Amino acid sequence: MLKVNPKARGATMQQTRTSLPKENVLKVKKKTGILQELFINRFSYLLIVPALLYVFIFSYATYPYLLISFQHFNYQKGIFGSEWIGFKNFEFFFKTSDALLITVNTVKLNVMFLIAGTISAVFIAILFNEIRSRLFQRFTQTTMIFPNFLSWIIVSYMMYGLFSTDFGMINQALTFFGMETVNWYTKAEAWPWILVAMKIWKEAGMGSIIYLAAITGIDHSLYESAEIDGATRWDKIWRITMPLLAPTIAILTLLNLGKIFYGDFGMIYAIIGDNGVLYPTTDVIDTYVFRSLRQIGDPSNAAAVGLFQSTVGLVLVFVANWFTRRYFKEGALY
Repeated sequence: MLKVNPKARGATMQQTRTSLPKENVLKVKKKTGILQELFINRFSYLLIVPALLYVFIFSYATYPYLLISFQHFNYQKGIFGSEWIGFKNFEFFFKTSDALLITVNTVKLNVMFLIAGTISAVFIAILFNEIRSRLFQRFTQTTMIFPNFLSWIIVSYMMYGLFSTDFGMINQALTFFGMETVNWYTKAEAWPWILVAMKIWKEAGMGSIIYLAAITGIDHSLYESAEIDGATRWDKIWRITMPLLAPTIAILTLLNLGKIFYGDFGMIYAIIGDNGVLYPTTDVIDTYVFRSLRQIGDPSNAAAVGLFQSTVGLVLVFVANWFTRRYFKEGALY
């Protein structure tokens, strides 16, 4: 049996003690002021100046004009000189016979857009993540994102080429198979689904980028461990990707709830226009207010409805966030 000399062992232990690194001394950095911070990182902050100006001009600088919601606005007298009339501008919308129908259409279409858009964006993001060929992935991503850069005016002409009664591609296909043509621009019940389909086609590709970024941020070792345990590709998607993607889905859904009372004016007005036959299923608050503003010319009514939409959206976000924080803390905004 090998014997160790106690003196040698003691010397070795003493040498080990002396070779240990000394404790790190925390260095407290001096706090820099706001002006010094702006100067040091001036080029980084310079990049966000255009975005800050945009938000300030079109958001915060417009707050004083909310006062005209409670006024009979006069262009000559201005904001502070116009006559105050209380909540009469709100009565303009709520006392109309179409108020309930327009509100229901707005909420129904936005709920359909939200559900279908979220499911489609998540589905596309998962498909992109599963593609192994980088070249094919880049090609498909570019193809899916491209429609987002088309204006709704261009899309409306494309849709007219599809749904036109005489020369539309869909009716020509129906004629080819011996079926009767359909006058799509008089079928009000079909247009909510057509609008949802066009919304998905145009915006789902761009919306999938956020979810794809969240998926790529997932620790890859989780997938490797699951693969070692014999998990299939579907098992990894359902038991790893989806649970870790749930907080992102919840946060984006909460943000979109704030716009639940806002109709997509650009899309609906470009596609539907002034086609009164389709109003029962497609007329929303924004298009109704725009028509009223053109006919009556009173901006106070439009401002009152806009304030109503913003207030309801704010309340919905707070309520939805409260429920989310109580039952799913990871998906809450705050």
